Amino acid sequence: MSRVGRKPIAIASGVKVQLKDHEVKVTGPKGELSANVHSAISVEVKDNKVLVSRSSDLKEQRSLHGLWRALIQNMIKGVTEGYSKKLELVGVGYRAEMKGSKLQLLVGYSHPILFAPPAGIKIEAPTQTNITISGIDKQLVGQVAAKIRSFRLPEPYKGKGVKYEGEYIRRKAGKAAAASGAKA
Repeated sequence: MSRVGRKPIAIASGVKVQLKDHEVKVTGPKGELSANVHSAISVEVKDNKVLVSRSSDLKEQRSLHGLWRALIQNMIKGVTEGYSKKLELVGVGYRAEMKGSKLQLLVGYSHPILFAPPAGIKIEAPTQTNITISGIDKQLVGQVAAKIRSFRLPEPYKGKGVKYEGEYIRRKAGKAAAASGAKA
């Protein structure tokens, strides 16, 4: 059996898990999430715990077993604590600010980029070089962070661009460094 899949998921206080056919609905203090579980996977709630099981040992079902256990756990954590990602803008003149509900980015183009967050996502710009994305859906928070990062990916020569907080950008030596090494 899957090591991840066979672990029971503890249901936090204030969280309600409902099962109907192959749909799992998780309701908590921060909101509500639902997902349609694959037909090969069965989910049940016993003693304030969620148990995920599979019908056979086929390779596809083994992989789905751990996947759906992790997805349901992420849903429970999302409606209780929520998820957030932080981005940093590195570069001269690079800045972000909120214009109403939209995020305005100045990242070296001739025009500002306006980004409207999807429903369920909250974006904040506490400083001009920091962006915080938060929400209850882990996948959607990560997708929005990746979309904002894609507007100006960090480049390896000066490290300019939009990067995740704590992300290490591997630097390359520029042309000048290569030329001076050839002369010696």
